[in-house]
Amino acid sequence: MLSPNTMAIRQLSQEEGISEATLHKWRAEARGKGQLLPDADAGPEGWSSRDKFAAVLETAALNEADLGEYCRKRGLYPAQISAWRAACEQANDWDRASTARLGRATKDEKKRVKDLERELARKDRALAETAALLVLRKKAGSDLGGRRGRMISTPHRQTATLLIEEAVAAGARRAKACAVLDISDRTLRRWTKGGEVQPDQRPLVPRPEPRNKLSPAERAAVLEACNSTEFASLPPSQIVPKLADQGRYLASESSFYRILRAEGQQQHRGRARPPIRRKPPTSYMASAPCEVWTWDITWMPGPVAGMFFYLYLIVDIFSRKIVGWEVHERESAELAATLVRQAVLAEGCTLRPLVLHADNGSPMKGATMKVTMEKLGITASYSRPRVSNDNPFSEALFRTCKYRPDWPNKGFATKADAQAWVKSFASWYNGQHLHSAIRFVTPDARHAGLDRATLASRASLYAIARAQNPQRWSGKTRNWQPAGPVWLNPKTEIGAPEIRDAA
Repeated sequence: MLSPNTMAIRQLSQEEGISEATLHKWRAEARGKGQLLPDADAGPEGWSSRDKFAAVLETAALNEADLGEYCRKRGLYPAQISAWRAACEQANDWDRASTARLGRATKDEKKRVKDLERELARKDRALAETAALLVLRKKAGSDLGGRRGRMISTPHRQTATLLIEEAVAAGARRAKACAVLDISDRTLRRWTKGGEVQPDQRPLVPRPEPRNKLSPAERAAVLEACNSTEFASLPPSQIVPKLADQGRYLASESSFYRILRAEGQQQHRGRARPPIRRKPPTSYMASAPCEVWTWDITWMPGPVAGMFFYLYLIVDIFSRKIVGWEVHERESAELAATLVRQAVLAEGCTLRPLVLHADNGSPMKGATMKVTMEKLGITASYSRPRVSNDNPFSEALFRTCKYRPDWPNKGFATKADAQAWVKSFASWYNGQHLHSAIRFVTPDARHAGLDRATLASRASLYAIARAQNPQRWSGKTRNWQPAGPVWLNPKTEIGAPEIRDAA
């Protein structure tokens, strides 16, 4: 176990037949007497720090000759002793540097932990706020917003304030909670000024009566005239002119209606149905081909009375081009979905936003049809219930189709005959028919963008003709500018000529 022939205890035990426990005991006893015995195998790399420190102490007082003798006996080199001595001398410096590095690492770790805790807390707050706002939106049911100055009743204010406070207690910011109800934080502070929900003060403000207000006697005269035997069966729109013919003026027609309504006498009378307020249809604008399509199904008479074939037809409202058609023996959402898919692929508009408008029939709103439109990225649009003129382009096209001179009055003998006729009609309509609504160019030309050259040529021709005979034109020449964007169900009322021109 001594240098220079140091052997591992396990190897020495196997060679000498001495147990490892006995060898460990002998080494401990030798160390107790002051002998230097390494813990590990032979070679200085296996010496422990304690053995190296003991070797440094033993050689501290030796000269070079004695140091060389010591190193040869221990299997060491003087350079190794020098290195160990330097390491012992710098032990305290290394400890300070290590402590500084450890301190910096600990500080960085604490900062990282603090940043992570701060980020985690922020995410927890954001999650709590999101949950609180979702609960608020669900409880509120609707917002309180609207036009500026809208009057909100006191019970609604109290409910809104309570819901907002619950959301704030659950972790939501007050401004965010107010935004869910479409009110501002400033509005909420104004409502709760003084610690209680304040009612709207506008109804409590005394208001002077208008100078032109009818007096009680004048209102009584209006009621007396309306309830008289002569006018009891007439509406104010007829009472006022008759009174004027008699030289009497009591009030305006609107005042008559207002007074009767205030007295509870303005009720619907007669067998005619009262007017129905209908929601205006959604408007769509097409400024290029393949932006808005409409489609519908019409009946084509068969060989016998009561038998019909069904024409499925899709039209692009911008160019009026028939982009898809098919004749079937029944109405079906599956057949309609197949036609729409074929038309989209044929026009190459699978990646462009497209609106497809239709009526409210079962083939138009079937599950298969809806799934197909969702897959193709098509926005569905439908006519209002029981409103026949929300799909004017398809209806007008069907009229053009059925009023063709070659439309068979006795019906079509077979489905093949019907398909052949529609094919011929679609070819003529798209390629030869000069459409009045698009400056008398063909739908194919408008669809392909070729109408501009045709219309420019016409405009040049008219300009030359006017230059040759200016006295024949009192104003500008005919408008040959390309037709602009096309609206489906615009907000303004469509006149009869515009509906007629849709075909």
